[in-house]
Amino acid sequence: MSDITSPIGQPDAAASLRAARTTLLLTAPIGPTLLRLAAPNVLAMFVQSAQSIAEAYYASVLGVTALAGLALVFPLVMLTQMLSAGAIGGSVSAAIARALGARKPDRAASLALVAGLIAIGFALVTAVLMALCGRAIFGVLGGGPETISAAASYAAVFFPGCVAIWLFNTALSVIRGTGDMQTPSMLLLVVAAASIPLSGGFALGWGGLPALGMAGLPLGLVVAYGTGALGAIAYIATGRTGLTFAGAARRIDTSMIRDILQVGTMAAINTVLTVLTTVIMVGLVGQFGEAALAGYGLGARLEFLMIPVIFGIGAALTAMVGANIGAGNRDRALQIAWTGALAAAVVVGSVGALLALMPDLWLGIFLEPSNDAALAVGRSYFRIVAPFYCFFGLGLAMYFASQGAGRMVWPVTGSLSRIFVAVLGAVLLTSFTPLGVRGVFASIGGAMLVYGLVIGIAIYRTRWRRRGE
Repeated sequence: MSDITSPIGQPDAAASLRAARTTLLLTAPIGPTLLRLAAPNVLAMFVQSAQSIAEAYYASVLGVTALAGLALVFPLVMLTQMLSAGAIGGSVSAAIARALGARKPDRAASLALVAGLIAIGFALVTAVLMALCGRAIFGVLGGGPETISAAASYAAVFFPGCVAIWLFNTALSVIRGTGDMQTPSMLLLVVAAASIPLSGGFALGWGGLPALGMAGLPLGLVVAYGTGALGAIAYIATGRTGLTFAGAARRIDTSMIRDILQVGTMAAINTVLTVLTTVIMVGLVGQFGEAALAGYGLGARLEFLMIPVIFGIGAALTAMVGANIGAGNRDRALQIAWTGALAAAVVVGSVGALLALMPDLWLGIFLEPSNDAALAVGRSYFRIVAPFYCFFGLGLAMYFASQGAGRMVWPVTGSLSRIFVAVLGAVLLTSFTPLGVRGVFASIGGAMLVYGLVIGIAIYRTRWRRRGE
């Protein structure tokens, strides 16, 4: 069954294809269907990961101070991406999938409009908070004056322009909620690929563009994602998803806002806790100097890059689980969740195992052999933390599946456990042992183990049952 929607001007055909995709989510064999839906997402996520790698490389060309500044701002940039595409975006996909699984296409169309309004609201709040508190946050994380200035230069462009990222990711989430994974993946692939030369051009002055340094890196992102947002919104508005928007605005009610934000708020808390864990670790590593911060920043960047890869599988999980929960097929939804979660654990765990053995495959992209101190920190990070990536992959995939089920208590509990173990372990190991920065890394690895086990065991035992079931 193709994911490609019908041409403009054929709304009945588009609606029929959308209904066929929903039936596929409810009845087709789980493994092959999940693979077919996830494959284009994973490909697009790898291209987006390449964009992040390119950005780190451009920063390394600007110098170690720029690389350290990027390490300060990167967790907050990823928070924006994770909220817009994963937490809120995943809740949008899940809400639309549940509506379509329950055979309520009119509600799904109204939910799409509500999603756009929520995205704009989150973008405005983010921009205002960073304008008021950005430098203070970077200072708390332990960067020196030059490092803080580099991070602030990046933030001054990215966060006012983050409405482009929010609208683009939300529009893709609406399309995914209809069961179409190919179109969002192609749009994301094109946008991420376009952002690579744009960011390099604006940062380093390629092709006659102004050499804006750190400020140029996010400008390329904003331009690419803004253009992509216009295209994705037009795709939805012209009916190519099979959703009809005549009268959709009049049908909006508060239950639709709750449908997205009730799950989205819990998912956002989970995302904030994930990023907060890294932010606190950045602060703890920062006390060991700029070289340590740069080395850890590269390790943490790859850790964050695992999130888009898992999202490639997770987006398919959210839609498939959501449709089956909406149709009352909880047993099938759980089978889908475990299939996807184990696949994510294998993929991410394989990357972790490789880099635990050969960390310079990654570090050598950004650091010269003369950067001895930063290389030593990066190698320690991968040798200690990377073997635990598989548990991170398992827990995060179950997070996306839980979005589809509308049950977010255990993912949030897992994230709370993770941050507790990471912070307490890092403080104890750096205060009472001679491990130094390696103590921080040991606590990060242990926290990943706890995160995956808490979520996996809880869902295995509770089966997403509500109270009284």
